[in-house]
Amino acid sequence: MANPTDAAGITFERVGDYAFARPTQRREDCPECGGTGLVRTRTQQNGREYDLVAPCGHATLQRRATSFNAARLPAVQAQATLETYKPSNAEQHRALQVAKEFAFRWPQLRGFVLSGPVGTGKTHLLCATLKHLAIELGVKVSYVEISLLYSQIRRGFQDGKSGGEIIGPLSTVDVLAIDELGKGRGSQFELETLDELIARRYNAGKVTLFATNYSLKPPEERAQRGYFGTETALEAGKDSKLLCDRVGDRIYSRLCEMCDFVEFPGATPDMRRSPQLAGRKRG
Repeated sequence: MANPTDAAGITFERVGDYAFARPTQRREDCPECGGTGLVRTRTQQNGREYDLVAPCGHATLQRRATSFNAARLPAVQAQATLETYKPSNAEQHRALQVAKEFAFRWPQLRGFVLSGPVGTGKTHLLCATLKHLAIELGVKVSYVEISLLYSQIRRGFQDGKSGGEIIGPLSTVDVLAIDELGKGRGSQFELETLDELIARRYNAGKVTLFATNYSLKPPEERAQRGYFGTETALEAGKDSKLLCDRVGDRIYSRLCEMCDFVEFPGATPDMRRSPQLAGRKRG
């Protein structure tokens, strides 16, 4: 039987839209518990013997696999690990080290924001970090792609649900990864939804990870231009390539306190295109 903290005891696969984990061994085949999920031991204390009951290794693996499945990581990242990420420049190396430090030193570090062009492995690092926390440490984690969250809330309105009901579970999970930060139409509904989610996690002291395709450059000119009202901020964010404009000053300020920033160079190659380009060269 694999050690409960050893991911070798779990198989990862794609099931529908999401990554799915299951123990490689069936519970009824577990030599520790014989299928009960519990292991009994005897101990002595003050000259008396006591029976102790604890979950077996398989039960621990199953619990962690179930927690991983609840995180709803995208199916395409089912096999993603920190070891399989292949950086091609210094900032990607730094991003990998930031992710590893966060995962291996949990819960001692704050979150991080990864910024860069599409296809540069930002989602891979988010999902690999969440996988390590859920499987190796039993941490409650969750993943959300921000534009899909907006769509989910809009559909919820039709069923009589409030945005708060949908955001609630994401507000309390130990570690939340928000992907595609800044994506969307930049409407007041989207900004208010994002602000509520981040504010609730910020106020609760929860750790959040982010990935974005927008630049992390600080709004240096903002002080010169003066305060931005809501309407002005909405207008500024529509075509901006700066994350601070896409999410607004309030959210950006909280990101600065909650996270370390890592930004990949604009010339970082798209990992999804690389095999096709290599094939063309060989041909």
